[in-house]
Amino acid sequence: MLGKHGSNSTMASSPPDTSKTIKLERYNSYLRRVNSTKLLNASSKLLFRATLLVALVLIFFFTFNYPPLSDNSGHHHLHTHHNFLSSAFYGSGAGGAAWEKQVRHSSTPRRPNGMSILVTGAAGFVGAHCSLALKKRGDGVLGLDNFNDYYDPSLKRARQALLAKHQIFIVDGDLNDGPLLSKLFDVVPFTHILHLAAQAGVRYAMQNPQSYVSSNIAGFVNLLEIAKAANPQPAIVWASSSSVYGLNTENPFSELHRTDQPASLYAATKKAGEEIAHTYNHIYGLSLTGLRFFTVYGPWGRPDMAYFFFTKDILQGKTIDIYQTQDDKEVARDFTYIDDVVKGCLGALDTAEKSTGSGGKKRGPAQLRVYNLGNTSPVPVGKLVAILEGLLNTKAKKHVIKMPRNGDVPFTHANVSLAYRDFGYKPTTDLATGLRKFVKWYVSYYGIQSRVKKGNNIQPGHPEDSA
Repeated sequence: MLGKHGSNSTMASSPPDTSKTIKLERYNSYLRRVNSTKLLNASSKLLFRATLLVALVLIFFFTFNYPPLSDNSGHHHLHTHHNFLSSAFYGSGAGGAAWEKQVRHSSTPRRPNGMSILVTGAAGFVGAHCSLALKKRGDGVLGLDNFNDYYDPSLKRARQALLAKHQIFIVDGDLNDGPLLSKLFDVVPFTHILHLAAQAGVRYAMQNPQSYVSSNIAGFVNLLEIAKAANPQPAIVWASSSSVYGLNTENPFSELHRTDQPASLYAATKKAGEEIAHTYNHIYGLSLTGLRFFTVYGPWGRPDMAYFFFTKDILQGKTIDIYQTQDDKEVARDFTYIDDVVKGCLGALDTAEKSTGSGGKKRGPAQLRVYNLGNTSPVPVGKLVAILEGLLNTKAKKHVIKMPRNGDVPFTHANVSLAYRDFGYKPTTDLATGLRKFVKWYVSYYGIQSRVKKGNNIQPGHPEDSA
């Protein structure tokens, strides 16, 4: 017993052997470090592969949404897709290197002393025609358009496709997007702006007045704010309207006549634009030229215009409304063919003097002008319908009614002597000739050639022929 107790006492007094435990802990720690390193390496590889996959997906969607345009891209059913990803690339200020490259390429002049022009509303009727004319003569052109749905956006996309064939890039964005406009001016030192973007239409103002204020006033001010701070400041030519003459009864309309009696909200916003232009010219030295367009028509036109929907309704056998004034007089318009308006726009750009401001401060007096761009020969709407009947070989079903109080005016007639004096503006296309060209485009674009009179010799042509 004592021996056992003595033996136990001796054993208890000896230190325990912990070397195996320490070695085991060290080995486990080593395994943990190895596994942690492997996990980190695996995570890094996984993250890299995921990033690469996302990049490839974005490139795929980029290519899908903006494919190369084929030669037949002018037809109405071919238009670019527009979704969230394309908005991310083109609808914001952060466009990336590829986006900036397209912007620079499109806006770089190809002729000595050529202009670098930002065309707002470039996918619109007048904007598309002007952009093509400027590019064809060697100027650099960059478009801006928000592709709103005031009328069928597919027509705007078709114009965009037509412009893309001529290396004209349209940025998908809004005038009220200040960061986007600032980004464009950071990338390109524009020499000129051709500001044609606007909410158009007299009657629609009664349904959606805010759209006119947002586009025609707020959007214009936003553009001027960016332009005034640019260095160098660009010269600006912008679209006013014959609607500013409102209730004026003096004929033909002269730039010296009163324009303080607008008959519609649309007219009021355009008149406001003229006053805003005066302000920015006076305070900041911006060179500004306003152009009062008189009922522009022609190929690639706006579907909300009478000549356009008359053509559509006559071919479909629908009744068309022919307005008369309250005293039973025919409504008449100074219809102006698109090619004549384009010449006027280019003439205004060519004679626009440089802005005089720098860093947002005026350094001297700057040019401020306003011109009528019309055809100088008003035509009753009844005659317009008669010409279309002949071209379409179809009798119109007419419904003659009194003109409603929707802001329309009964008569327009332009005096263009000022534009002729300053840049040689001289319209040369009569209504019959212009409508023939329009119908030629219309039947080709909408594929309805068989319905049109063969004797009129209106053959389908490539839509670009009329652009």
